[in-house]
Amino acid sequence: MASVRKYSAKGDTVNSLIRHTLLATAAVFAVLTVSPAMADDEFMFEGRKKCYNCHKAQGKSWAKTKHGKAMESLKPGKAKKAKLKAKLDPEKDYTEDKDCVGCHVDGFEQEGGYLIDDPDKWLTGVGCESCHGAGSGYRKLHRKAGEKFEKSQKTTPRKKLLARGEEFEFIEKCNACHLNYEGSGWEGTKKPYTPFTPEVDEKYAFDFEKYVRNDKAMHQHFKLIGTFTGDPTPKFHEEFQKAAKPLPKDEE
Repeated sequence: MASVRKYSAKGDTVNSLIRHTLLATAAVFAVLTVSPAMADDEFMFEGRKKCYNCHKAQGKSWAKTKHGKAMESLKPGKAKKAKLKAKLDPEKDYTEDKDCVGCHVDGFEQEGGYLIDDPDKWLTGVGCESCHGAGSGYRKLHRKAGEKFEKSQKTTPRKKLLARGEEFEFIEKCNACHLNYEGSGWEGTKKPYTPFTPEVDEKYAFDFEKYVRNDKAMHQHFKLIGTFTGDPTPKFHEEFQKAAKPLPKDEE
């Protein structure tokens, strides 16, 4: 016969209070000790269609870049010379190869990001969120800040965007694909490694400072109106803004 534990009503109340106190304490401790990496995980990828609502000109420019066409190179018969040099089969379809796809799409297998089993054209290619971070946290803040600036010329501190997951230092995001091979010197290397290394072709010797100035890789930059101010600012922000063109009038 199973034993039966007997408690007094008073004992039940005390035990219940202890349990609730311990749970509450644990919950507070978890909130206080959450790491930045864990906080970043709260932000979901949304796809560049939502970015295009306000950044049509940048989107049109991006679509013509190598990043915009990144998935094309994984298709059979595409980038034949590069694949042969890297000892890959140029006639193979790599668009469903998980060891390749991650560096050709947005947010591969992350919350809201690209999935091989459920491909989304708005996540295909190395798009907005691959560089600027998963957009669910900061996208609406962008919109509201823009509306506030248009109405009253009041600016919004960039640090608010940082707290909501926007990325301002792109170098690590670029390195994660371009320098992910053994011997690259980048500390974050891990499998699956890229087969495109300087030993295959010297053009794969990735230099971030040169790369961000490459108009074949980056979207065109347009004059910004000053909605956001203060630090952090992207390293090349001032340089790009000096050379930037005004937005097309129909997209201001």
